[in-house]
Amino acid sequence: MKHERLWNANYCRVMAANFALFFAFYLLTPLLPLYLSEHFGATKDVIGLVLSGYTLTALFSRPFSGYLVDTYPRKRVLMVCFALFFIFFGGYIGASTLFLFAIVRTLHGAPFGALTVANSTMAIDVLPSSRRNEGIGYYGLSNNLAMAIAPSVSVLLYRATGSFDLLFWLSLIIAGAGMCVDAGIKKPASKSEAVSSHIPSAAAVTLRPSPPKSKIPHLSLDRFFLVRGWPLAVNMMFCGFCFGVLSNYIAIYGKEVLGREGGTGIYFTLVSVGLIASRLQGAKALREGRLTLNAAEGMVISTAAYLLFVAMPNDVGYYVSALLLGLGNGHLWPAFQNMIIELAHHNERGTANSTLLVAWDVGIGLGVLLGGVVAEHSGYTAAFWAVAASQCIATAMFFAFTRQHFISCRIR
Repeated sequence: MKHERLWNANYCRVMAANFALFFAFYLLTPLLPLYLSEHFGATKDVIGLVLSGYTLTALFSRPFSGYLVDTYPRKRVLMVCFALFFIFFGGYIGASTLFLFAIVRTLHGAPFGALTVANSTMAIDVLPSSRRNEGIGYYGLSNNLAMAIAPSVSVLLYRATGSFDLLFWLSLIIAGAGMCVDAGIKKPASKSEAVSSHIPSAAAVTLRPSPPKSKIPHLSLDRFFLVRGWPLAVNMMFCGFCFGVLSNYIAIYGKEVLGREGGTGIYFTLVSVGLIASRLQGAKALREGRLTLNAAEGMVISTAAYLLFVAMPNDVGYYVSALLLGLGNGHLWPAFQNMIIELAHHNERGTANSTLLVAWDVGIGLGVLLGGVVAEHSGYTAAFWAVAASQCIATAMFFAFTRQHFISCRIR
């Protein structure tokens, strides 16, 4: 088992497809507000309403996609989700009115939410069990790189051509390429399949853990939410809340509190650098199965980042906090994802993935909502102190309860 190959062909395909889907997503994200304003004359509040639909449908689709991934053949679910994700990019090109564009954008969130669950679950399936912890850590690099590169490419292309259609077509092509890459995932035939045996072989467990159709489980809460993983989900919701406030209000905070007009792009570039560095640095700990150590480091570093951000309102605090935030999240995410997977049975991996992603999305949504309320009544400094306090609560909860719950309840 020590010599099992991490970078097998299937894993490389899933990684490349994940990069493609996030690259296509982030290629449009920074310029859609400008497109809606220039092309349709949309006001700020209408732009916010149109773009928020994507997030809502992505959030609502994830629990159901976890159920589908765990119930039906995962490769089939994955390809259907990717095909829908690909097709909707063509809808942007054909949307001739703001209403049609809003419909396309809102519906597009559903296959995106389902696809992120299906693709990450497929990555877990194609990894050898002895390298799974490490592999999940590296898997996150693909969307980190896309997040770091795609927005810059988008802005450069638009400045050079002034064409939104070019960006829509490019996103369509990249999403199609990702779909073709995922279609190449090979499921090796096993002896048990040859004799139609119902006893799963090691390969079958790795690549097709879904129960057969005749044994589709009945609908219940634990088919949409991994109940055993609720402490991890609550911790992740707190972390999502913090990032939701920061990612949405940092530009206004920088202008009103720090007196800076720019710098947000550099901030998130440093976050991406920290994410990538932490994934590489933490690979050894993940490989050795030290999940709680990696998670603890992520919680502590993230707490330091948010405290530094608000306690030191100058350039040093601003940019150093960005690097620390990337390092913290880079340790946190793969550790928590591996932990919740180890709380799940083989046929609950999709549910486990969706539980973590939904908790993060709910946290971000609460951050956007409550952060704005606090900022309106008490100012942005108070809002970011609330963020630092929230992260401190999450860290305390992890050390006081979540870590021990995981150790006590882990299945593998």
